[in-house]
Amino acid sequence: MTKTNWIGQEIFHKEITGSTNQDIKELAMSGATQGTVVCADMQTAGRGRRGRSWLSNKGDGLLFSLLLRPDIAPDKVSQITLLMALAVAKVLRKTYAFDARIKWPNDILVNGKKTTGILTEMIAEENRIQALLIGIGINVNQEQADFPDALQTIATSVAIEEGQQVDRVQLVAKVLDFLEHYGDHYVKHGFPLIKKLWEESSCTIGSQVRATTLREVVEGEAIAITDSGVLEIRQANGEIKGVYSADIEIL
Repeated sequence: MTKTNWIGQEIFHKEITGSTNQDIKELAMSGATQGTVVCADMQTAGRGRRGRSWLSNKGDGLLFSLLLRPDIAPDKVSQITLLMALAVAKVLRKTYAFDARIKWPNDILVNGKKTTGILTEMIAEENRIQALLIGIGINVNQEQADFPDALQTIATSVAIEEGQQVDRVQLVAKVLDFLEHYGDHYVKHGFPLIKKLWEESSCTIGSQVRATTLREVVEGEAIAITDSGVLEIRQANGEIKGVYSADIEIL
């Protein structure tokens, strides 16, 4: 299915599962190799960032998890998450007639509505990463009526924006190809180009935003991300605040 060298050489497909990230975790713990993929037509216990659920109807979305075993320190994991978001956004922009943009840190928006979520989980021992579990959920063939009332104004799908149904197999093959491309670049050359391309692909950078953290609300212009994936916000008083984890609203 793919033309990749190491991603997706082993793919496990399930019609229904609880969570592909849980599935890939179990495979990782039993010794699965880097690049192993688990995909599903439907998840009953899919998860997003900050413990949120990820809803999926059978056969409508692209739901898969990727196993990585990178030789990096745990504090560099956010770079991998940003890389994943960049790869998905690039695939959507190059393949379809709409402009997909990244909302920090890793949501993919089209016309201001969410199409994609990415969840990164880590298995680590002391200062060594044993495995990264990358879960990616893309709304592919949902119609607007398929989304719950609470998501009607904030969620969309590739099919809605493209105006026609999409081949999920072809899409996942392209996503895996782009993930490998940027992954190989990262291993050889590090984060600088990935960071630059991420900022260029983001709808957050250059926008006025409101960041709601567990402790405070920060408003101002999002000006950049750091090498650690921290979002830098210039507040009205000129102070630059670094945000590590937050819900972002573009004002």
